[in-house]
Amino acid sequence: MAYTDRVKQILSWYPSDNPGTLTNLARLLNTGALAGTGKLVILPVDQGFEHGPARSFGPNVAGYDPDYHAQLAIETGCSAYAAPLGFLEAVAGKLAGEIPLILKVNNSDTLAKVPNPISAVTSSVKDAVRLGCAAVGYTIYPGSGARNEQYQDLRDIIAEAKSYGLPTVLWAYARGAISKEGETGIDVIAYAAHISAQLGAHIIKVKPPTDFIEQPEAKKAFEKAGIPTKTLADRVREVVRSSFNGKRIVIFSGGESKSTPELLEDIKQIHQGGGFGSIMGRNAFQRPHDESVKLLKDVMGIFSGK
Repeated sequence: MAYTDRVKQILSWYPSDNPGTLTNLARLLNTGALAGTGKLVILPVDQGFEHGPARSFGPNVAGYDPDYHAQLAIETGCSAYAAPLGFLEAVAGKLAGEIPLILKVNNSDTLAKVPNPISAVTSSVKDAVRLGCAAVGYTIYPGSGARNEQYQDLRDIIAEAKSYGLPTVLWAYARGAISKEGETGIDVIAYAAHISAQLGAHIIKVKPPTDFIEQPEAKKAFEKAGIPTKTLADRVREVVRSSFNGKRIVIFSGGESKSTPELLEDIKQIHQGGGFGSIMGRNAFQRPHDESVKLLKDVMGIFSGK
C-alpha cells in the first residue's frame, strides 16, 4: 500500500536509520486494521515465561497453545504479534509473513526473588532474522541496580538489529529502588520513556502513568512548570512529550486485568493524550475468544477515531 502522509512523517523522525530498518518500521505501521493511521495495537504474549502458564493461560485454556495467540492477532487485525523464542518458533513457519512478528529477546521469571531485577537474554537478533521477524523486543528495568548491564546489552542488540534492518521495541518497566506506587508514577514513566528514546528505541512500551510523583525533585519541577497530571490524558501527553517531543512512537500496556468499560476508558484517555497505541496481552487473551476479538476491535476503533 502507498504510505500515508502520517506514516511518512513518522519515518522522517528516524533519519539515521538504514532503509531496511525503516522498511520494517513501515511494515508495522502499514499492517492490520490501523494501517496507515500512525497507530499500533500489538498483541504480546510473553506472560507465560514471565508469570507462569496457569496464571497466564488458566483463565482461557486455549492460550496454552501458541497457535491460538498468533491467529487471534491475525483475526483481529493487530499490527504485530510479539512473543519469546519458543512461541514464535512454533508458529513462524506456518505464518510465513502473514503478520509482523516481534521476537522478545530477553525474559525473566517469577521463581527467583532477586534484589536487582534483570532479564536474561534468551534469544538473539539472528533468531529474529531466521524467523522473519519485523522487529526485536527487549525489556529494561530503570531503577534496578542492574540497569547498567541491561543498557549495555541493549546497546549491542540495537546495533546488531539495525545491521540486519530491524527496529527495536523497548519495554521500559521501572523496578528496584522505587516504591510500588512509584513504578507507575508519572515522573517515573516519563523518565523511563525518555531513557528508552535516548538508548535508541524505535518503539517504546510503558505502563499507563498514574497521578503520583515518586521523586521529590521531580515534584518540584512538575509544579514549577505547571505540568498537569490529573487525568490519564494529561499524563500520557507528558510521557509522549518526554519521548523527543512526540517524535518517538510510544505505546501503552493494558496493565492489570480490568473490566471492559474501565479498559476502554483508559484507551480513550491514551488516544486523547496522543499515545500511539496499545500493546495489550492479558487483558485480551485471557478473555473468551469472542470477547477478546470484540475488545481488540473496539480498541482499534478508538485509536482510528471511529
